[in-house]
Amino acid sequence: MLASAAVIEREHKLSLLLELGALLAQEVDLDALLGDIGQRVARAMRAERATVFVVDAATGGLRARIAEHPDLPELHLARGLGLAGWVAESGEVVNLADATRDPRHFGGVDRATGFTTRTLLSVPVRDGRRAIRGVLQVLNKHDGPFSAEDETFLQALANQVALALDGTTLRAAEGSARGVQVRGLFNHIVGSSPAVRAVYEQVTRAAAVDATVLLRGETGAGKGLFARAIHANSRRRAGPFVTVDCTTLPDALVESELFGHEKGSFTGADRKVPGKVDAADGGTLFLDEVGELAPTAQARLLRFLQEHAFERVGGRATVRVDVRVLTATHRDLAALVADGRFRQDLYYRLRVVEITVPPLRARGADEVLALAEHFLEVFSRRYGRPGLRLSAAARLALGAHDWPGNVRELEHTIERAAVLSPDELIAAEHLGLPLRRPTAPEAAVTPRDEAVVLPLGLRLSEASARYAEATLRACGNNRSEAARVLGVGRNTLRRKAPKA
Repeated sequence: MLASAAVIEREHKLSLLLELGALLAQEVDLDALLGDIGQRVARAMRAERATVFVVDAATGGLRARIAEHPDLPELHLARGLGLAGWVAESGEVVNLADATRDPRHFGGVDRATGFTTRTLLSVPVRDGRRAIRGVLQVLNKHDGPFSAEDETFLQALANQVALALDGTTLRAAEGSARGVQVRGLFNHIVGSSPAVRAVYEQVTRAAAVDATVLLRGETGAGKGLFARAIHANSRRRAGPFVTVDCTTLPDALVESELFGHEKGSFTGADRKVPGKVDAADGGTLFLDEVGELAPTAQARLLRFLQEHAFERVGGRATVRVDVRVLTATHRDLAALVADGRFRQDLYYRLRVVEITVPPLRARGADEVLALAEHFLEVFSRRYGRPGLRLSAAARLALGAHDWPGNVRELEHTIERAAVLSPDELIAAEHLGLPLRRPTAPEAAVTPRDEAVVLPLGLRLSEASARYAEATLRACGNNRSEAARVLGVGRNTLRRKAPKA
């Protein structure tokens, strides 16, 4: 019997190694992702609880949640606090038969949650460069202390977790020795500005219910990503997510494409073909640019939303499906209703929940640069060009551009630069953006030649200070970024440019 249990445990462990990579393909809530990994690890290790902590590169502390929850302070551990904090600092494995007898144990989490820690196994999560990105910890094995075999396997799982984190938007910053950057609440969606945080909150609420959602925003702002996030975090996440681009559907084929058709219903219909609505059964149908639908298709869509039923083109049988509908548009639907080009009753039906996705220019220069760094990492990997980085002038040009094409334009801009840059340092001209001359005379770093004009006769300390100040201005007065560009610490930069 014991041998059988060991075989089952080993099978659970091996299957978990294969499962982790499959968790990363969607715009899932990162808190949910870390929680899901923890649940699977606990089950495989036959433990009462497992937690994936990530090291926040900004603070050095440990986080088990990405979103800020002031009512759950136990999910944030200060640097070095507790056994998990010690593992994050030392990089050593800890296996304790009685954690409460160890002076490094922090009982605050147990007191806050009502949980009692007995046995504990904690291992570091290291990436391919051996830098520590987090800690994987399991508590209270069901049948006694954790074994040496458990240590070996949990370390193997930690290696998989490191690969998993590397596939999310929790990747480490370029050149970072430890930790990860927390770039946003949802996987594959980068953003932490107030404008985007408001969208996160609305998406989270929309995902919890089955209401129809209308996403509004300019072309390229990321409406499709947020639609996928709603689906990926809803109860329908295991079902299909079917996208229909309404701008590509000829008027004559819209109804057939959406609802399918019967054999013989029109010339060339030699067989019955299910539509996109059929394909989305049990999941979510996303109608992108819904404002482009023809009037007849609008009527059919309205009836489907009201009754969750439809007939295929050329058919009489009523088909019923379980489908949630999400829509998006860059058009002013209210104006289209006033002009008689969009049904008013359908408009009201679509906007049960309405979410406005802000344009990139409303999210701030810091967010533009964070997104640029994210895309640069993506394309550096895709095109096999490690070490690519943005020059100070390139960053200045990115922050100054107004991005009429929004996130999509920024993505294409960075991809172009990743391809065309002849060396690792991407200059402003590789971006293909219209160059703007600095308006202030003290803006010494120009987008084209990145030169700093220094008169002869300056003392070395003064020349160094002026160069540091110019770099700081080029980085939008972001001291952390300027220090990174100069290759010095923030304190050194503060001494070099105290007045900037």
